[in-house]
Amino acid sequence: MQKKRRPIFKSLFNWMLEWVERIGNALPHPATLFAIFAVTTILLSGVASYFGWQAVHPGTGETIESVNLISVEGLHRILLNLVHNYTDFAPLGIVMVAILGIGIAESSGLINAGIRLLVLSAPKRLLTFILVLSGVLSNMASDVGYVLLIPLAGIIFLAVGRHPIAGMAAAFAGVSGGFSANLFIGTIDPLLAGLSQEAARILDPAYTVNPTANYYFMVVSTFLIAFTGTWITEKIVEPRLGTYKGEKPEEKIEPLSHGEKRGLAGAVAVSILLLAVILAGILPEDGFLRAADGGVLTSPLIKGVVALLFIVAGLTGLAYGFGSGAFKSDSDVVQGMASSMQTLGLYLVLVFFAAQFVAFFKWSNLGIIVAISGADLLKASGLGVIPLMIMFIILSASINMLMGSASAKWALMAPIFIPMFMLLGYSPELTQVVYRIGDSVSNIISPMMSFFALIIAFIQKYDRKAGIGTIIATMLPYSVAFFFAWTVLIIAWISLGLPLGPGAGLYYEM
Repeated sequence: MQKKRRPIFKSLFNWMLEWVERIGNALPHPATLFAIFAVTTILLSGVASYFGWQAVHPGTGETIESVNLISVEGLHRILLNLVHNYTDFAPLGIVMVAILGIGIAESSGLINAGIRLLVLSAPKRLLTFILVLSGVLSNMASDVGYVLLIPLAGIIFLAVGRHPIAGMAAAFAGVSGGFSANLFIGTIDPLLAGLSQEAARILDPAYTVNPTANYYFMVVSTFLIAFTGTWITEKIVEPRLGTYKGEKPEEKIEPLSHGEKRGLAGAVAVSILLLAVILAGILPEDGFLRAADGGVLTSPLIKGVVALLFIVAGLTGLAYGFGSGAFKSDSDVVQGMASSMQTLGLYLVLVFFAAQFVAFFKWSNLGIIVAISGADLLKASGLGVIPLMIMFIILSASINMLMGSASAKWALMAPIFIPMFMLLGYSPELTQVVYRIGDSVSNIISPMMSFFALIIAFIQKYDRKAGIGTIIATMLPYSVAFFFAWTVLIIAWISLGLPLGPGAGLYYEM
């Protein structure tokens, strides 16, 4: 009976994957989607105004009425603010500054050398854990984990007599499944925080979301994902794959050269010096990096974390680049920064349309009306914070199967869900971290993830018959395990009332 059922199950599974891929591929480009949403918002504002859509603000008792953007006043407002909507969009400048600093570190070879050193120096019994952990940490440098660490993991596992696809799966789980965990602030943190802040200001114009909003939760999640990913690799994925019997490629991992070691020594020295300066400015009660009132959470160190990221990544990258010989002159440094900015071309286009959508949504009052109506509906349901957050994790994970970009999804979802949950008494920081959990757990099984095709190409090096089904079947245990592990963690976090980051609580009061 089992032999007869397996082909049926396989056919059904493949049909489901093909359906998901077909639906996802049929969607317009995210930039086009936001253009459509922006135009739809304008049209919907006219409909809402005609039918008199309104809601009562629960905090002030004020009646919020929809504003018609299909009017002379609306047209004037759009024309006069189109440029400002773009240039004033909070995530834009934040991401550009962060990318400049990361660009120096990446183009110098510092991040490449750091990952290789971390993995090569790992004891064999800790190899899987180090690979997953390295994958998580690589997220601070954008996409370097995908193009460097995952193929490197296959070579490493093969070199020690283990199945190379298991090594690549472990690294992929850390890089993509652990996208919302890290020990350091990366480029995605200020990006999402900026989008969250824009959404929060639909309801509270003075609200600020710092890039460190989820930092405490991220640090704990780093080790949770590393241990969970290690267990899944060694207990489920590797036994399922069995012994590798393919042809062994003629490849080896090059140890660090003398120049690279000299560069790393310089980068470490600069890091220690920067740490000493930060501690000198923050530890004394009258430290020069503290806020005017002597506080730490409101200090320039916390609020200016993007500038700090630029300085640290830039200076350590310079130290490594000139120490290793990768940089010969200032022209090499500038070229590295320019190359990193070139990767933002698509993002700059997407942000233009996303900024217009967010602005139109706010001007029309549709955002706050939808939020109040949705909040009233959720209040009537009687669901508590934990069931609501679990439902939101599942929703985010499901949308991720059809739309790959984390920032594009959040630009769409944040203006709706952040005000809605704020009206229920939950902070934007909590809504953001729950979204990040859902987005991460389905990353590794989503064919819409931008690097999915690259992962298939990497794995086909060891299994020529591998395809989408191979990847999803291999990564599904990680996805399920990460979902349950992270859900348990967020439940415990909420139950204990712990802050998600510096000055970032769980609840919001009107």
